[in-house]
Amino acid sequence: MPAPAATQTAPAAAVAKPKRRLWPLLLIAVVVLGGAGGGWWWWQSKQQAEAAAKPATPVRLPAQYIAMEPSFVVNLADTDAVRYLQADVQLVTRDPATLAALESHLPSARNRLLLLFGQQKAGQLTQRTGKERLQQAARDEVRALLKAEGAPDKVEAVIFTSLVTQ
Repeated sequence: MPAPAATQTAPAAAVAKPKRRLWPLLLIAVVVLGGAGGGWWWWQSKQQAEAAAKPATPVRLPAQYIAMEPSFVVNLADTDAVRYLQADVQLVTRDPATLAALESHLPSARNRLLLLFGQQKAGQLTQRTGKERLQQAARDEVRALLKAEGAPDKVEAVIFTSLVTQ
């Protein structure tokens, strides 16, 4: 019976060798997976920190329009002929405080715009660029008025809904 005992020890030795090779592989797999998990966790925390550091995007309020009625009708500054300008104007703001200030100072703003429009010449207003310059100058006049009154001056634009020169 010595032969069967030798056969029993041989399979036990064969089984033991694969177990010894399996432990280093399992250890390497655990280290690699742990490193990958740690790297992912570090990357996520970095992304969250960057997102928290960015300032929140401010909510843009809807535009508010104030119609300046009645229409502006002024004589232009042309010396060669009598010409006039008729304009429907609206003021644009998104700031509630500026809206309230505009409503309370509307007569003064209207006066300043009448004076500004009366300084224009018909030749200046024939091209689009001339009309855009007049819009910017009108916005600057309204802002200057509000600033002089100590009111918020966040007027975005002065827009023409109608503009006729003759």
